Amino acid sequence: MAGDSRVHMDHDMEIGVTPTAVKKLPKHLREAQISTERTHLIADPVKKPRQRYVQKDGKCNVHHGNVQETYRYLSDLFTTLVDLRWRLSLFIFTLVYVVNWLFFGLLWYIIALIRGDLWHSDEDGWTPCVENLNSFVSAFLFSIETETTIGYGYRVITEKCPEGIILLLIQAILGSIVNAMMVGCMFVKISQPKNRAETLMFSHKAVISVRDNKLCLMFRVGDLRNSHIVEASIRAKLIRSQQTKEGEFIPLNQTDINIGFDTGDDRLFLVSPLIISHEINEKSPFWELSQAQMDKEEFEIVVILEGMVEATGMTCQARSSYLDKEVLWGYRFTPVLSLEKGFYEVDYNSFHDIYKTNTPSCSAKELAATLREGQLLPTLSLQMSEPPKPYALDPLSTLNPFTKDVDKEEEGEREETNGSAAALQDQP
Repeated sequence: MAGDSRVHMDHDMEIGVTPTAVKKLPKHLREAQISTERTHLIADPVKKPRQRYVQKDGKCNVHHGNVQETYRYLSDLFTTLVDLRWRLSLFIFTLVYVVNWLFFGLLWYIIALIRGDLWHSDEDGWTPCVENLNSFVSAFLFSIETETTIGYGYRVITEKCPEGIILLLIQAILGSIVNAMMVGCMFVKISQPKNRAETLMFSHKAVISVRDNKLCLMFRVGDLRNSHIVEASIRAKLIRSQQTKEGEFIPLNQTDINIGFDTGDDRLFLVSPLIISHEINEKSPFWELSQAQMDKEEFEIVVILEGMVEATGMTCQARSSYLDKEVLWGYRFTPVLSLEKGFYEVDYNSFHDIYKTNTPSCSAKELAATLREGQLLPTLSLQMSEPPKPYALDPLSTLNPFTKDVDKEEEGEREETNGSAAALQDQP
């Protein structure tokens, strides 16, 4: 019976029919690795893609939710209007003017209605508050002409309407305030230096290689415009989750990366593309990370370039970031600057190009220790190869074979000098 069932199962497998005894397992059981005593199936850990904290174009990938104190936005209304998107800004710009004109047009219509100008405007000897104002449409048009100071000359206010004169003064003052606020918002929004940051470039990748026997983390920045960024400075932050010794988990902890703020190298003269270098030393967060450990780490490097726009004097800031997978070990940047006849030329086609270079895969700490040992070994070998100098007062100098030869040479010299002195004495 067992043999017959085995034959039927093999026959089912050959014709592609799923055996009835074998049931389809659930998804979580099919994906799980089951270990036995003989074999241990260990799957390689798959590195999940990290969510960016700052996008490559500089936008911060952070959304503010559950903000209950929304009145704080109204307390700084000007900045709120400037920060709005263009379609909302244009909509609010148009809405404010239309509502303002409609409001004062309604007031002019109410004055005309109360005074009876709408019914007695055609009578002889009747002096209306506003001439030729006989409907709400005409009141609305008069409101537009008053606030925009168009003055077509068809509708005018008379001197026998004190309430109209007061309303005219109020509309003129409030209209000036509305014009100043809305035109100011549009001017600031148009002249914002955010667009200037579009011509500031960051390399797509960051690289790690050796410079002057030290591992360095490098990336490149450049400016496409001929008008330069004044007082340009750059800084970098390491974004990485951290757990303290007490067990506290700090998500997205920010750590400074020294790119020359102690030596002044963070102050840039950004005329041509520059390679920004971070020396991986004892104070660096990458001091003990090797190439293999770097591939397993999850971090993000945020770089911030700041300066004043030469044309407007406004402060400009450009941002970018590099994920752990965008930091390449053992690469360098291709040179982009060449000397032509009478000028230097920058080839921006090669701005993002990199090439491989020989780089040790050990950490910067191990490399520094290796270099120190390598510097000590030649010194020790030289000291061992040189013969020690003989000292006549040293009682142990007779044990050194080099000193015996020196003593023999000195005795020979003394005999020569004694012989020459005796020869001189024999001469008459």
